[in-house]
Amino acid sequence: NELETSSAKNSGLNLNIALNYGGRSEIVRAVSAVYKKKGRLISEAEITKHLDTAGLPDVDLLIRTGGESRVSNFLLWQSAYAELYFSDELWPDFKSEHLIEAISDYQNRERRFGRTSEQII
Repeated sequence: NELETSSAKNSGLNLNIALNYGGRSEIVRAVSAVYKKKGRLISEAEITKHLDTAGLPDVDLLIRTGGESRVSNFLLWQSAYAELYFSDELWPDFKSEHLIEAISDYQNRERRFGRTSEQII
């Protein structure tokens, strides 16, 4: 509640914390919802409208804590072009200095969204 109140007027950053969440389950629910409405083949845009994060931008930076090097069924659709950052810190110990390190690393990356460097120039 305190975090919601203190960040209510923020507009420059989206922070998603998903508890009891599964990316595969989300995609199945989204596709099922669209199929029930349309009864035909569907587009990526239609699926996106039915995800749990509908209306939010796709993930730019996905931070994985705890020394694991996998996404663990987390925001599979939304993180298709996310930059991945892996930290050995466990989530409860992940502090502001770790976040700053992750953001600094992200700022030094070239975002290509599936293209080559030559294609984005």
